[in-house]
Amino acid sequence: MLIATLGPSGNNHELIAERYLKVRGSGEGSVTLFTRFENAFHALLDGHVSHVLQCTAHFAHSACVGRYMHRAYPVDTFIAGSKPLALIAQRKITQPKQVALQPATRYYTDLSSYTEIIDAPTTVAVAEGLLEGRFEAGICAEEILKQAPEQLRLVQSLGPALDTWVMFATTPLPASSPLRLDAEH
Repeated sequence: MLIATLGPSGNNHELIAERYLKVRGSGEGSVTLFTRFENAFHALLDGHVSHVLQCTAHFAHSACVGRYMHRAYPVDTFIAGSKPLALIAQRKITQPKQVALQPATRYYTDLSSYTEIIDAPTTVAVAEGLLEGRFEAGICAEEILKQAPEQLRLVQSLGPALDTWVMFATTPLPASSPLRLDAEH
């Protein structure tokens, strides 16, 4: 099984794709990361990978379902938890006014005390910005605290996000599949 999904390395798409290979793929296969889902779906349609994994919370999901209809088919779906997330701030800033986040995480906690919300493409980008000191606060994987405990502090632990994930392939499921509710059994 050759799974294409969204990068960069260290994000939840990679984590869940690797978990999927272990649990449902018997550990066989590989994960290829792409900067855009459009490129991952083209790799699927061109036969360079066998599957594309996508989180339904990702802003590109509905566009991909429509754009690749009748060419890329959902063949599996499941719920999986992300890395534990947290609202993290710079230690030097007592009352941060800006918070960086990946748009899907915007409502994970009350952000009303922040006057500026900065959209980032991924939670990995938020973590990088926190480590580089570009962001006063941000929502990202809680594990980033271990990399810079003298620089960053925990504001609020958010735990893992439980998301719905879809695996796509170029061959549709048979009508008799238990995943198909439209099928006559």
